[in-house]
Amino acid sequence: MNRISDLIDPWVRSAPDSPALADAAGAWSYAELQAAVDAAAAWLAELGVRPGDRVLLVSDNCRAYVALLFAAARLDAWPVLVNARLATAEIEAIVRHACPRRMVFTRSHRAEMHAQHFHARYDPVATLGEVAAGPLDPAAEPEPVAADPSNRVGAVLYTSGTTGTPRGVMLSHGGLIFAARAAAEIRSFQSEDRLLGGLPLTHSSGLSLVLLAGLVAGACVDIPPRTEPVTTLEWLRQRDITVWIGAPAMFAQLVEYARYRSLERVEAPRLRLLSSCSAPLPIETKRQTEALLERVLHNGYGITECSPGISATRLDAPRQDTSVGLPYPGVEVQITDPAGRPLPEGEAGEIWVRGPNLMLGYYRSPAETAAVVDPAGWFHTGDLGSRQDGSLFLLGRTKELILRFGFNVYPAEIEAVLEQHPAIQRAAVLAEPTAGAAGGEEILAFLQPAHGPLPLPEITAWLRPRLAHYKQPARMIEIEALPLTPTGKVRKEALRALLAAAAR
Repeated sequence: MNRISDLIDPWVRSAPDSPALADAAGAWSYAELQAAVDAAAAWLAELGVRPGDRVLLVSDNCRAYVALLFAAARLDAWPVLVNARLATAEIEAIVRHACPRRMVFTRSHRAEMHAQHFHARYDPVATLGEVAAGPLDPAAEPEPVAADPSNRVGAVLYTSGTTGTPRGVMLSHGGLIFAARAAAEIRSFQSEDRLLGGLPLTHSSGLSLVLLAGLVAGACVDIPPRTEPVTTLEWLRQRDITVWIGAPAMFAQLVEYARYRSLERVEAPRLRLLSSCSAPLPIETKRQTEALLERVLHNGYGITECSPGISATRLDAPRQDTSVGLPYPGVEVQITDPAGRPLPEGEAGEIWVRGPNLMLGYYRSPAETAAVVDPAGWFHTGDLGSRQDGSLFLLGRTKELILRFGFNVYPAEIEAVLEQHPAIQRAAVLAEPTAGAAGGEEILAFLQPAHGPLPLPEITAWLRPRLAHYKQPARMIEIEALPLTPTGKVRKEALRALLAAAAR
């Protein structure tokens, strides 16, 4: 298997009628999925998509998204995966950087709004239903195509990073297949399994650890229309779900809903595996979820740049703590001091990772790539951790990353948008821990006014179309002057001290 689109081939041959994908509108067998990929590939080729072209795919979770993803991969185009939850301004920034030859939109309320903005037209595509294509960009030049198909770009996932500007993580077909196979093996996925695909399939965890891992095992991936507790409970009960891999926020929301409805346990007749990923798992969320579902909640660790799987707890060694388990077979992990020297077990330091899961680099950003991947091939994650008896524990983050509802949120990105408002002279954004909150962390913004009192309700409304909902600040605090270093940087530790003093 050289491309992610090849993952279904063995099952098309050996079990063509077995279920592959199911959403609220229907289901596809492996043979039907292959037919949908064929139709999507023919459609993209008619639209002028060539090897090395970027195809920007804006979608919510649905079957058509999977067919389009695999179709672009088969054509050796670069699928640029964009969650339809993003604000239009955020997508515009990605478009400017990626320079796609075509933009493609599936059918959903959010995707349709973006399609209208980008002048895309919906047309019927055989087996896929209606799909929209934006105008062709004749100036978009294709990128070189690697000789080895497994080293070609299988997906580009954009993250703003700490700079606040879009940064495209180039993941290879080989890296994605490696991570998917490893996840399927560690979690003992079988062709009889049905996976609940609630994580965004445009994000690395949903793409690799759920979708690709499920399909490589010949399982069925069930894609619910929403991830709120009522829908999750319905699908767990009625669709014979055997595997649920979700973000901590999803489990926390289910616990809160059960408490509200006075449910002591949740019926999930065939559920055999629960696993958390994409964000740190609070110990209380783990314990409460396990009590509610009467299953062990396993844990794992990954980063987009690592396709994303790095480590996972093992089914035959369930843990009572929040360890993220042992490294994937074939993946090297070391804990280093600030000078880059390996530390012994038990000591805390930065987590470095090396292996076939590592990204090809940041698109059009060689300097940023070199800043995080050293000449020996180690990726410097910026996360703090330690190892005990071989198992990895996360201790914090060296970056100013905020984890909100399972999504990565970077303060610099929000600050850059806030500072576009004429009433705001300067903004500083940081995480505000909230015990027991379903979202894990709240987003707090300190705002220095440009002139006069700040119209906070107006600013809140102004932000809505400019940032995705999970990036919206939960609180905004007006401050006369932000504390600065001699070089003009905001002293965020001073702002945290202010918060701590106010809480006392």
